[in-house]
Amino acid sequence: MRVIDTLAEMQQQADQWRREGLRIGFVPTMGYFHEGHLALMRHARTLADKTVISIFVNPTQFGPNEDFEAYPRDMDRDLELARGVGVDVVFAPTVDQMYPPGFQTYVQVEEVTRPLCGRSRPGHFRGVATVVAKLFQVVKPHVAVFGQKDYQQLLTIRRMVEDLAMDVQVVGHPIVREADGLAMSSRNTYLSEEDRRDALLLSRSLEEARRLVSKGERNGEVILGAVRRILASGPRVRIDYAELRDAETLEPVQHLEGPTLLALAAHVGRARLIDNTVLEP
Repeated sequence: MRVIDTLAEMQQQADQWRREGLRIGFVPTMGYFHEGHLALMRHARTLADKTVISIFVNPTQFGPNEDFEAYPRDMDRDLELARGVGVDVVFAPTVDQMYPPGFQTYVQVEEVTRPLCGRSRPGHFRGVATVVAKLFQVVKPHVAVFGQKDYQQLLTIRRMVEDLAMDVQVVGHPIVREADGLAMSSRNTYLSEEDRRDALLLSRSLEEARRLVSKGERNGEVILGAVRRILASGPRVRIDYAELRDAETLEPVQHLEGPTLLALAAHVGRARLIDNTVLEP
């Protein structure tokens, strides 16, 4: 496994593979790997001849009062885990490499980024779209794999790729969960034992929504009412949002008629957690 930390070297490697007719798979990450990250890498390996991952904690997607400085990092551990999965290249640029002095070009995806985390975290998706667009330019992948836990991010990248005619296939991978149902996240390390008990209410509320839909419930207010009651039962849970949205457009949904995203965000202790499920009426 090779570790590359400059844009020019990464582009040279990508160009060489492409000249050889090799297919490049890519998984962008912010590091501090858990099994969810590794599942994305394994999936990318099945779709390509060469697998590249990036490790870059992107400052432009963090707000001024968010956890950029505190975000967990452990490069040595990450490299060992990536090596064990069979990754070919780890691209780990510095902030100065990605955002050199005078940097002033950003990518803004419009409608799909307005609700949910876009409303709660202004500027977040501009940072996400910009860094992913630049990573695509450098890594030159044929296919890129993103986790569905960050569902709005996945839709944002798909929209960007389609709108800008980027020559890359974007693949979503199902949410990977802990044995107790908690969606895997690097921020789970922030949770105390008491926090974690309440954090499980997110996945339990999703289960209840799926149960209601399976029994024929289609009224969005009824479904969201049940979800919010479960979340509110946790003294450490502060709901950011619990919403039903069209699974493709993220338009609001009052009555379920097709695939509908149930998206959750909540603060539990010092962690902000997100989770979701697509309800199929």
